[in-house]
Amino acid sequence: MAEEQIQLASLDELAERVAAAREYRHINENESLLEKLNEEIASPDFWNDSQNALQVSKRASEVRSILDEYEHVASLLEDARTADELSADDEMFAEERDELRRQLSDLLDGLEVSSWFSGEMDPCDAIVSINPGQGGLEAQDWVDMLYKMYSKYAEKKGWKVRLLDITPGEVIGLDRAVIQIEGKNAYGMLRSENGVHRLVRISPTDDKKRRQTTFAGVEVLPVVDDEIEVDLNVNDVRVDVYRSSGPGGQCVNTTDSAVRLTHIPTGIVVTCQNQKSQLQNKDAAFKVLRAKLYELERQKREEEIDALRGERMDNSFGSQIRNYVLYPYQLVKDLRSGIETGNVDAVLSGDIEEFVIGYHRWRVAQRLA
Repeated sequence: MAEEQIQLASLDELAERVAAAREYRHINENESLLEKLNEEIASPDFWNDSQNALQVSKRASEVRSILDEYEHVASLLEDARTADELSADDEMFAEERDELRRQLSDLLDGLEVSSWFSGEMDPCDAIVSINPGQGGLEAQDWVDMLYKMYSKYAEKKGWKVRLLDITPGEVIGLDRAVIQIEGKNAYGMLRSENGVHRLVRISPTDDKKRRQTTFAGVEVLPVVDDEIEVDLNVNDVRVDVYRSSGPGGQCVNTTDSAVRLTHIPTGIVVTCQNQKSQLQNKDAAFKVLRAKLYELERQKREEEIDALRGERMDNSFGSQIRNYVLYPYQLVKDLRSGIETGNVDAVLSGDIEEFVIGYHRWRVAQRLA
């Protein structure tokens, strides 16, 4: 217990973080902005322009959420200070104070993380595609493990998961998994997972129980809003339909409802088969295609800037971002942030928040260095 208390931040340290949060969450500016937005909403002719009214209302809700979050942490700090004063006469208040310190520290972590997501697409939902790399059947099993890990992570965060394309492997696992994860800053957060993930373990399919190294690639794309312009001409897209595949059971479609889109100029191919109808699969597939084209244009812009700077980017498949070792020891280590843990089972059960936050903390530090 004593060791745990030592690790807790002091009230003075927490007060400094709350003061910093007031600055980087721009509380003064947002208070003034909300006042102006509320005045606009209260005007008699506000709903004459419904499109503008919806945008203003959405913006007001976002600003109100920022202010509510800050008010909550400020209130917790005052409660913790009160409990600290009362603990001099009653030790029970010391436990309450420490619990409030824990809660406050966790909430401030969340506020700090949110402040890092200032990019245009960061608030968007995310499309997560997982594909097998080197490792044969083992790689397909690894895809299934990662799919379950991200689904459980999203569940823990209260995010919604939609299946877009889940293709069973030849014998075990999945040959491909494409899911849409919907939640606050889902794309911004999950950018940490973009790259190659390496698994080392005893092969479950090898009778000699030899150690196997397996790879899977994870691609994270934003769900591109219709208001954002993407160079997509429907005449450049070939649409093919086919019968959905699946693991069996009542949920397998018996009609040609699966959709494959081929973007002829770029050669990008997108499939979707897990919606209830061909129309829904087509809509979902176009959403993924828009995201891929947006990402392609973004990468082109970055490459042009890098060329001007004389920089070179290494995009080789073998440069994994994270290792998951199950044998001869147990360790998960992110090769960028240095975050590591021996609790592999917890990580594969969706406890990856430490790695997600650790990556973004590292990213921000790299940018400021």
